[in-house]
Amino acid sequence: MASLSKVCFFFERSNFSLGSRRRLKSFIESIFKREGKELGVLNFIFCSDNKLLAINRQFLHHNFYTDIITFDLSESEQIQAEVYISIDRVRENAKNMGVSFKSEIHRVIFHGVLHLCGYKDKTKEEKKKMSNKEYLFLNQYIMQRST
Repeated sequence: MASLSKVCFFFERSNFSLGSRRRLKSFIESIFKREGKELGVLNFIFCSDNKLLAINRQFLHHNFYTDIITFDLSESEQIQAEVYISIDRVRENAKNMGVSFKSEIHRVIFHGVLHLCGYKDKTKEEKKKMSNKEYLFLNQYIMQRST
């Protein structure tokens, strides 16, 4: 009997989907293990700029677009969370940075996972550490895919 994944993906729009979902879920779960964290349930909700802007205004009182908002809903050591990702913003960021959408969506997903593992990105030092980890996991994920 297959075990239930602790990672779930939800899509606001029917014109977007992720490839290799089972492998991606497994890789995300492995990040938590490597970081010494216990994962309960992690929901990724892929939505529009407007939806994420509304969430940003309502819950964080910020009036600007963003690519990701992570809500840690944990009440114990076991991580329970919702991660909202704007497909519009990720697409635009990928174009502006000259990277593929696929690469950028994975980097943003790993960014949310790292926040849940305790990484911050407020200071220059924290941003550098977070970015290094994002690219480490992105490269590992890409290498795993090619083997």
